[in-house]
Amino acid sequence: MANKNLKTDRRSFIKVSTAAGGGLVLGFSWLSACKADAALEVAKAMPADWFDINAFLKIGDTGLVSIVSPNPEIGQNVKTSMPMIIAEELGVNWKDVIVEQAGLSKDFDRQVAGGSQSIRSTWDTLRKAGATARHMLVSAAAETMEVEASECSVENGVITHSSGKSVTFGEVASLAATQIVPEKVSFKSPGDYKIIGTDRTNVDIKDIVEGKPLFGIDTRKEGMLYASVLRPPSFGQSLVSYDDTEAKNVSGVSEVIRFGDKIAVLGNSNWAAIKGKKLLQANWKHDSQGESSPEHSASLSAILKKPKGEALRKDGDVKKAFADADIVLDRTYEAPFLPHNCLEPMNFMASVEGDKCIAVGPIQTPGWTQNRIAKAIGVEPENVSIQLTRMGGGFGRRLYGDFAEEVAMISQKAGVPIQLLYTREDDMTAGMYRPASKYRIQASVKDGKMTGYRLTEAAINSNMFGSIPHYFPAGCVENYEVFGGKSESNITTGAWRAPYTNFLACAEQSFFDELSAELKIDPVQLRLDLLENVIGSTDEDIEYSGERMQGVIRLAAEKSGWGKAKDGVYQGFSAYYSHNTHVAEVAEVVLEENRPVVKKVYCVVDCGIVVNPLAAKNQVEGGIIDGIGHAMYGDFAFDKGKPSASNFDKYRLIRNIEAPEVEVHFVKNELSPTGLGEPSLPPAGGAVANAIAAATGNRFYKQPFIQYTDIIG
Repeated sequence: MANKNLKTDRRSFIKVSTAAGGGLVLGFSWLSACKADAALEVAKAMPADWFDINAFLKIGDTGLVSIVSPNPEIGQNVKTSMPMIIAEELGVNWKDVIVEQAGLSKDFDRQVAGGSQSIRSTWDTLRKAGATARHMLVSAAAETMEVEASECSVENGVITHSSGKSVTFGEVASLAATQIVPEKVSFKSPGDYKIIGTDRTNVDIKDIVEGKPLFGIDTRKEGMLYASVLRPPSFGQSLVSYDDTEAKNVSGVSEVIRFGDKIAVLGNSNWAAIKGKKLLQANWKHDSQGESSPEHSASLSAILKKPKGEALRKDGDVKKAFADADIVLDRTYEAPFLPHNCLEPMNFMASVEGDKCIAVGPIQTPGWTQNRIAKAIGVEPENVSIQLTRMGGGFGRRLYGDFAEEVAMISQKAGVPIQLLYTREDDMTAGMYRPASKYRIQASVKDGKMTGYRLTEAAINSNMFGSIPHYFPAGCVENYEVFGGKSESNITTGAWRAPYTNFLACAEQSFFDELSAELKIDPVQLRLDLLENVIGSTDEDIEYSGERMQGVIRLAAEKSGWGKAKDGVYQGFSAYYSHNTHVAEVAEVVLEENRPVVKKVYCVVDCGIVVNPLAAKNQVEGGIIDGIGHAMYGDFAFDKGKPSASNFDKYRLIRNIEAPEVEVHFVKNELSPTGLGEPSLPPAGGAVANAIAAATGNRFYKQPFIQYTDIIG
């Protein structure tokens, strides 16, 4: 057992039980064990009495355990993985656990889905919740059996004394709830784990398959009306006037409400509201000229030519290294805006009564959204209740609670509960977008070695955040500097899956392959050699581990048979650190009718302890396919502020037949978990670009690659 002194915040162990208290419980379902028929198995009867142990769990008189999953479930499987961590330390049988989705509560820290930080940021907190409950149960059992607590062990919800005496969790739950919360608890050693590190199916999978109401789009409330909103067709426009006569004549439409520069049509069905919106006649004016994509590209190029401001990181003298070089390799890479296109479009339900608001729906940032709603409708934040549903995708779009803010304003004006549901056209044209960006990368070569490196970023509305300048190759070259710059636009932009690094990784990893060709060094060996310069480094600003990065590189090369591919198979390598995790990938491409086709990707991930291997593998596979799809096909532009596409007839996504086989390997260690939802996406584009270059001899400097490969299909 590993002892750990912890300062216990008392409020963290005061449970406000939404189930026992009669409040809204969303996504309440049986946890299934790791076998096909486990979802049908109910080990214990539903308790007559529940006993609150702490903010995360309560135990029933039958021994059934209810664990609260605090963070938003966005498809990253935290609603399964977070309770697994608690259950492991608690010592309960996994099939005796049920899960509740928590709403926004002060009992939990960082209730956010974003940045691949849910498990990493709560690892100790979740273990503490389970270990503390175990300690309290053992204390109660020892008191009941009149034995020493130190002589008791816990397994599968049973506390056993060395003499053979035993009691179940259910038998001592009521007494355990009255025990003093310990300030010192013992965590299990990873070698003793029975739940963590084993495959567990999604706790909601049965309900999802059966179409049970779990998602925001499923929310219903008595007296609720549906809203569909007309927004300015171009960024930079505002509403002058509108005529709602025809809209109000639609059967089922009850009211038309203006709020700001938007118009909401309310109906007794979603279809009636949408139909009414289409009949609105609106006049708009340009407050500012909406930009077009060529103008964006030109403004970004200007920033790259002469970056402004101080370097975000500066080592040595890059200018001198460039002046003394035999050659300076200079390349520019460009990526477009991208919409998020979640499978479930934006939606939320709000019911505003007086100075109180109940809001229910899919949101990655419930705390931030609570404040946004409160400000929009003029109430105190504590008067806004946020209940969370499962999300049908998010990818950063649901970080921004603009749609929740909209529905709260509509409900306040209408005086009834409202569900707002975006159409696909609304979803694709209302923002937020991944910022269009360009990167200029330069490297000096002297006597066959890289002597200097400069990275310059130019992005729409966005500056590179603080840690990225300290990613690889920071510390690997003596003369190194990074600049960040942005061009302002009225087009709303925001985080898109693996923010900032989603395209930067492609640019840098493509550049390193060109550099390896210039130096006449194998691409894998080039990266390994550079990393030798940071092994044992004392530079505290460096964000990655040279040893762990070398580890994933070597294992990826081994698993893929790097350099030993069959005739007609071309390999591309990529390795990247982001969201605290090290990843290496090898893409394999073949030529079919002279067009490159991605057939397979090998991926090695070092993310520390893998809580749920089944879910982790799914995350990695999804990130890679998403990364390849957008690098190959994703394109989005603007003409005078108007989006170029509003639905999938004009916006290209990867298709099932185009998804490659993905082989995933995790580095086994006992280090604390790091991020996993994001890190497999950034290296994917670079691996594919390098494989296509090997196959065709052509280098791609602009996404999407489809414009070069003519893969229309």
